[in-house]
Amino acid sequence: MTLLARPDAPPAITDRRRNSSDRILITTSVALALLGLLMIYSATRVGLERNDLPASFSMERQMIFVAAGMILAGVISFFDYREFRHLAHIVYGVTIVLLGLVFFFRPVNGAQRWLDLGAFQLQPSEFSKTACVLVLAAVLARAEPRLPWTKVAQALGVMVIPAILIFLQPDLGTMLVFVFVVMVMLFGAGISARQALVVTGGGVGVTLAIIQLGLLQEFQLNRIRVLITPTLDPTGIGWNLRQSILAVGSGQLTGKGLFQGEQTNFQYVPEQGTDFIFTAVGEQLGFVGGILVIAAFLVLVWRLLAIAATARNRFGALVALGIAAIFAFHVFINIGMTIGIMPVTGLPLPFMSAGGSSFLNFAICVGIANSIWLRRSPVPGEVG
Repeated sequence: MTLLARPDAPPAITDRRRNSSDRILITTSVALALLGLLMIYSATRVGLERNDLPASFSMERQMIFVAAGMILAGVISFFDYREFRHLAHIVYGVTIVLLGLVFFFRPVNGAQRWLDLGAFQLQPSEFSKTACVLVLAAVLARAEPRLPWTKVAQALGVMVIPAILIFLQPDLGTMLVFVFVVMVMLFGAGISARQALVVTGGGVGVTLAIIQLGLLQEFQLNRIRVLITPTLDPTGIGWNLRQSILAVGSGQLTGKGLFQGEQTNFQYVPEQGTDFIFTAVGEQLGFVGGILVIAAFLVLVWRLLAIAATARNRFGALVALGIAAIFAFHVFINIGMTIGIMPVTGLPLPFMSAGGSSFLNFAICVGIANSIWLRRSPVPGEVG
């Protein structure tokens, strides 16, 4: 609802107090994006030159998404985030339709995750994460002070539909993002210990059923097997993990130097510009560079949690919390898989991995979070 100043308010009150953007959040996001461009160039230049393509081709392509994402984040910041509450179900419905449409397009590497739009491949699963957060916040914001079972069921229902469609693509890693996000948001909304136990127990039961019914693809099972036994088939199913660990470990304390390193220059690490971008950081910038990147992501999540804590209303708090959960899960899983503590998945590293859909969605998340920050405090003398 639009806030209006009281007619009898003195001039000092009618002057709207202007909150400034979250400079730390924006600066950190931009810094990660710029470092990502450098690492994408470093990780892809040799392979591109071998194929008679410009060394900067991947970086230049990503620069377009970075520029578009920054503009998009800025535009969204100007919109009152409370309007998203009314649009959440529409956005959610559109993303569900798009998730269904991917099955009518040609598979890429055995997966149906993209809508081929010619010059650009749209990945609806990336945008469905944010859409799900908005709907979950809209549902759970009306449940205070106690969270009834009906709201828990609605929240799980909102999560299940996109999760199933994404699981069928197949994309187990992205599906797990939805599971993590709904649990975090239920916790933030005040789920009781009994409700948490029931939901967790149900989740474990579903997981066991998926395994027993053989619904997991063979490559997904192989990734779990390699995680449990890292030395398993080092030239076959264990190749990705082995090369990733070698790349990160070879950087030692300060790294081999920018554009240096055998794993990167000889293209031993697969998908190094996208899923395994952190291996380029580890090999070239070493432990110090890796820690600085992780520290930057911790700052990013901290700011999102701070925005949730200072949000003007329950809806804004839950949206910021859900966005923080998305970032935290992506960072933990992506970096975790490069060092061998998590199974290999296709989850990108926020702002650093090459990819248009993922970058634009993360930019949208930052724009929404900044909008919440800008409108965090009621203006004295305003009602509504």
